Amino acid sequence: MKKIIDEFKTFIMRGNVLDMAIGVVMATAFGKITTSLVNDVIMPIVGKFTGGVDLSKLNICIQEAKYNELGEVISEPVNIGIGTFISTIIDFIIIAFIIFMVVKAINIASEKLIKKEEAEAKAEGPTEKELLANILEEIRKK
Repeated sequence: MKKIIDEFKTFIMRGNVLDMAIGVVMATAFGKITTSLVNDVIMPIVGKFTGGVDLSKLNICIQEAKYNELGEVISEPVNIGIGTFISTIIDFIIIAFIIFMVVKAINIASEKLIKKEEAEAKAEGPTEKELLANILEEIRKK
């Protein structure tokens, strides 16, 4: 049992597991921010342009509620939450765009770093591959 616990401690303390856990926590917080942005900022603006309709309450009724003689609900209405679906799509598009921009920025930074390293390597002199090619060329001449 102690061996299993030790293996688990080793597994959990790896850098990539900790990085993943931090990423999940950050993604959850970021998801809450974008959901709030969509629900509290964007959707009221969209509602204003659609004549004051609250899209989060926009539903397509498949079956009306059924009541008995006393007015008590026998069966709940069946609705398709199209407004919630639209909000979720907008939420997804915002998150996807932000992730795209972050990846794009990382790629640009990575390319600049690679170019900088290549420039520094050229400034230092020939690479090992170039030296070997030169030696091989000299040997062929002789």
